[in-house]
Amino acid sequence: MTGNDTELETQIAEWRTYMLRRRALSGADVDELEDHLRERVADLTETGLRTDEAFLIAVKRMGRMDELSREFAREHSDRLWKQLVLTDDAPAEAARRRGLLVMIACAALAVLAVKLPALFGYGFDGSAEFYGRNLGLLVLAPLAVYFAWRRRVRRGTALALLGLFALGAVAANAYPLEGDSQSIVLTGIHLPLALWLVVGIAYAAGEWRSGQKRMDFIRFTGEWFIYFVLICLGGGVLTGITVGTFSAIGIDAETFISEWLVPCGGAAAVVVAAWLVEAKQSVIENMAPVLTRVFTPLFAVTLVAVLVAIALTTNAIDVERDMLILFDLLLVVVLGLVLYSISARDPGAPAGFFDWMQLALVVSALLIDVLVLIAITGRITEWGFTPNKSAALGENLVLFVNLAWSAWLYWGIVKGRKPFARLERWQTDYMPVYAAWAWIVVLAFPPIFAFA
Repeated sequence: MTGNDTELETQIAEWRTYMLRRRALSGADVDELEDHLRERVADLTETGLRTDEAFLIAVKRMGRMDELSREFAREHSDRLWKQLVLTDDAPAEAARRRGLLVMIACAALAVLAVKLPALFGYGFDGSAEFYGRNLGLLVLAPLAVYFAWRRRVRRGTALALLGLFALGAVAANAYPLEGDSQSIVLTGIHLPLALWLVVGIAYAAGEWRSGQKRMDFIRFTGEWFIYFVLICLGGGVLTGITVGTFSAIGIDAETFISEWLVPCGGAAAVVVAAWLVEAKQSVIENMAPVLTRVFTPLFAVTLVAVLVAIALTTNAIDVERDMLILFDLLLVVVLGLVLYSISARDPGAPAGFFDWMQLALVVSALLIDVLVLIAITGRITEWGFTPNKSAALGENLVLFVNLAWSAWLYWGIVKGRKPFARLERWQTDYMPVYAAWAWIVVLAFPPIFAFA
């Protein structure tokens, strides 16, 4: 790819990011507009114009972005509040019906996947080890099927998805892991992460090398998580009402709830949440970036308070498994806040107060990561390597590299020395590192540590 091509892709990525924030434009709308934009740029460059000139002229000829958004708003005003209601557009209505039926089928497949093992003696009450290994596999495979259908993935991509899920199934069940081993816990944590990024390949229709597609999947992940949590909260209310109602007539509903309502509802919610995100199609403001604005200052203050407390008390960080998981989860949340602030930010906007807040958050997380790495290294030096400590060491090193370079890029952004697009590109390019590490833990750690 030439320098002109790289510059053009950066300009189109910034244009696309801006357009995706328009309330009246769906993801499909922006995809169509991007195709028209690329065609116009190609036509203009054939006449002898430079790519940057062709891009500016093409955008101008397509109309001002705000005017275009208002035009879509007038034509599709019902989508702002009724985007899930059927309209008189027969082809669109048929497509929505098909999408709804496929979602129901995939949700039913997820329910079947979590209940089918019971036929072989793996019930929810006595098979914690089996579900600890396989739950991520069972609920994410139907989600991958849903996106494979929705994106009409090519046969090669479908075979790759099938092969990766088969590899996950082998990794989860072929190794002779005991129920109390550290390796089985690590598999239960890392396999869903690895397979979630496989779902990302289905979401991107196999175009996983595209930084824009990865960023779109990051946006989807945040929205999906919010919808999934809301569905689970609603399910909790339903569960409470069910218990109270049946108790009032002298019936114990505990078995129904533990064996059917909770596991089946949770498995189906994985697919339903994805369908809701897709159905909404960015017509209204995405929630993940909004929540990022709320929680970034709170997490920044919390991390600074933790650092001050460590400095004043000189207490070392506890590196037992539960504490390692807690600190890693904290760092992952911080990384999520950074990602969703990036996904919603106008790349061309000047640095402001929120960028300084993001820099403070990243630097604080980086310092805590350094303290965790020091504590883990000390324990490994004293007691030797174990699966838990080795996985924690690797994960914190992976996070350290990401946070360190993100802090450096943020510093350049707030000082006006670096374009914001470099930070976005860094985050999307780094995603395969997480996938690679998750697969290493799942596939290599059990035999390396003799299945301990």
